[in-house]
Formats: sequence, structure tokens, C-alpha cells
Amino acid sequence: MSASKPKESGTVRFKPLPNRREQKFVASRRNTVLQTLRKLQIQCIRREVPNIALLGSGGGQRAMVGLLGSLVQLDEAGLLDCILYLSGVSGSTWCMASLYKEPDWSTKLETVKDRIIKRLSGPGVSFTDKLTKLENYYRGKDFFTLTDVWAVMVVTAYVKEIDEQTLADQWDKHNKDPYPIYAVIDKQCKQHEEGDPWFEISPHEAGYSLTGAFVGTSSFGSQFKNKMKKQDEMDMLYLQAMCSSALAVEEEIWKWIKDPNSSSIDECYQVLLKLVDMNLAVLKGADPSALDQSIRTTLTDISGGQRHLNYPLEKLKDDKTADKEAAKQYMKQYTMDVCKYVSLEFKLNSWPFDILISICRCIALWIWGRKYNFLHDMTAYSVPAALLESETRDYIDAGVLLNSPYFSVLRKERDIDLIISLDFSEDDSFTFRLQCSLLLVNILCAQIPVGSLGFRRSWVFADSLVDRSTSRSG
Repeated sequence: MSASKPKESGTVRFKPLPNRREQKFVASRRNTVLQTLRKLQIQCIRREVPNIALLGSGGGQRAMVGLLGSLVQLDEAGLLDCILYLSGVSGSTWCMASLYKEPDWSTKLETVKDRIIKRLSGPGVSFTDKLTKLENYYRGKDFFTLTDVWAVMVVTAYVKEIDEQTLADQWDKHNKDPYPIYAVIDKQCKQHEEGDPWFEISPHEAGYSLTGAFVGTSSFGSQFKNKMKKQDEMDMLYLQAMCSSALAVEEEIWKWIKDPNSSSIDECYQVLLKLVDMNLAVLKGADPSALDQSIRTTLTDISGGQRHLNYPLEKLKDDKTADKEAAKQYMKQYTMDVCKYVSLEFKLNSWPFDILISICRCIALWIWGRKYNFLHDMTAYSVPAALLESETRDYIDAGVLLNSPYFSVLRKERDIDLIISLDFSEDDSFTFRLQCSLLLVNILCAQIPVGSLGFRRSWVFADSLVDRSTSRSG
């Protein structure tokens, strides 16, 4: 395998083997598993200790609470210390993030569970704290996207906290817990059906599971081109948002951005709020003419009649046969034009107008989870060309492709013997399992070399290890 890269990109690794620090931890954890099996009167020698992975599906707050309850039951049965890897997508990662805040959580799970339940039952994050965090995201990174908005406005509403720790911060405190793996997908790979969409983030590395291209987790998001441009490591709130950034309909994000309790009467702020309403109207197939006229009138009044919005709406109003997708595309251009008009003509580049304009632009272009591509312009024959071309990549909820993080633990180098997959999906679990089976067969038969996957002995599917009636909907 050959790879050429800038001098500063020494943390980029093109090998399918797990990171050395992960290997060291796994070796130690296997001793714990062996001792646990012996306590359960299961006799085996060290080289025959099974590597067991526990997977949590998506499902919002239902998945968060369901995974917590399942782990508690495993602990009560004396089986928790048999788990080598704990991996999740979407809502299950909310549970994982809460657990790994606590040093060696698996040794005191009942206490940790009570703390989590108390937090989830308590007051939420104040709107002032949310705005402060949103501004910090906006000021502190090269790419501000809808994932930042999702983290602050949505994820905090469910997890009831702003977790500013990083994976590196967390892992320094853990010696006795399963090894965590958070799964997302590469949005461009999914959309264009090329390359390797499966992306994993562990305490030590982040990268493409099947391709075997990784970067140190603390450097994930940094720019590896000529001279390395370091970006701060993402915090746990952002990681949870990236893992759970699946939206069923685009209209939802507009509802979160618009604060119904806003007391601002600033005319430019009102223009941006009306722009939100106008996008909603077009998406619902309603006539946006009145909102358009109001926006134009307000902008003209602010400028004292000196300037006018040039982007015409007649095409959208006159073409009664235009389909919904065409209307949405037209509104993207209209939104960008209004944002440019407000930003340049009125020089509103200070808080909160700058972030409102940025959010509107992100919505118009639908930008989520954008990071610098650590593989950009590198030479690596084992890496699909699609992953090398663009300077940035967008990472989103893996549940939109497959609602379980199978591919992080199916790497043959991890040598997994048993996969326990907990399903907290809202959909019928039989359908979910059938979809998983068909996808795996399809991959084996056509898309991915068999050598990329390590199929071992067995899988165990379960709706969960707790009664669904005890978990909240999400």
C-alpha cells in the first residue's frame, strides 16, 4: 500500500488494523472478559475468549433510554463485563455519551443510571445558554452548518445538557468499560452511491471502516493540505448531533430556527423570520406572494427607497404546474439572494444577524456536518477515488442508510465472534432485520470485497433487553 501526503499529516493512517492503543486496550479488556466468564462457570482459555460487540440502533430518546435499560439488565445478570465493544448510531449515541462522561461507568452503573434519569427528568438548557453555545460554534470553526444548530436547539432538548468534553477527555478516565465506537456515514458517498459511506469515530481514531483510512480523532476535521490547519476537536454535544442528524422532512429545521418567543422588533431580523415562513409556505405548496411582498417592502423601506430586491418571484407565482422540487430549488436561490442583500447592503455582520444569515444559507444549500477531508489530494491506491477528490466531506446520521452500526464491528481485523444487536427502531423489527440481511448479502455479492468484512460465528437480534413500555418515545 502506498500513500504520499504532506509532512504534517503524519496522523493519517492507511492500514485496516485497529489503532495500537485500541489493540492494547482490547488485550486488557479480554482479561476482564475471561474473568467474568469464569465467574459465570463458563470455562475457556484466554485465546478462546469470544470477542463480543453490543450494538445500539437509532430511535431518538427511545433508543437512549432503551440502551441504558438494556445495559442495566446485562449488569444485573453479571454479563456486562463480557462486552468488548459498544457501538451505536443516532439516539443510542446519546446514551453512550452520557455513560462515558462517568469514569469507569460500568463499575457503578446503578448510580450512573440514577444520575442520567435525574438529569433527563430535570429542567432543560436555558435559551440563553443555547444561544451562547451557538455563537461559540459559529465563531470557533471554519464550517458552521446545520449540525451546529441541531446540536444546540434539538439535541440539548433531549439530553438536557451541553457536554463540552471531547472523546479524548472522556477516554483518559476509562480503564474498565467496553471500547466505544460512534458510527456516522459520509453523505456524499450515500448520495452518489460511490466510495465507502461507513465512517466510525472512536476515542483514538476516526475514519472509513471498510476502506481502512484513519486520522487521529483529535485531528478529525483539520485540514491536511500543504501546511496542516488545525481545528479544535469536536465536543460531545456536536458528536451526538452529527450521529443523530437525520431529518424526515426539511420543514422541521425551519421550525427549530424560528424562535416563537422572540421579542425582537428589528426590521431586518423580521425579514429573516419571514424568509423562514416563506420557505415553509413553498414547501407546503402555499402561495408565498404576500410574504414576498412584505419582505420586499421592508427591505425597500429600510434603504429609504434607494435599493430594491432584484430577484423576481413571478416565475414561481405564474408557473402553476411547477412541481414541489422545482419550487424548492427556486426558493434556494431566492433565499440566497435575500441573505446576500441583507448582509452586503446593510452591512449586518454582527451578532445575531450574521448567524441568522449563515443559518439561512446553510438551509438553502442543506449543509450538515461539514469537515475538511483528511484524504483530499492524497495518493492511496486502496482508497476509492471519490474520497480523494473533494476538499470537504459531510457526515450525517448513519441511521438513514442502516439503523445499526454493523460495519464498524464487521471489520475482520476486530475479529468479532458475537454481535448482539439491540433494535429500538420505530419500524417493525422483522422488516429491519430483513433489510439488514439483504444489505449484507448485497455487499458480499457485489459491492465490497469479502476480505473487507469479518463474518465470524453468529448475530443476535433483539428488540431490546427491556420492555419497550418502560422507555420514552423519541
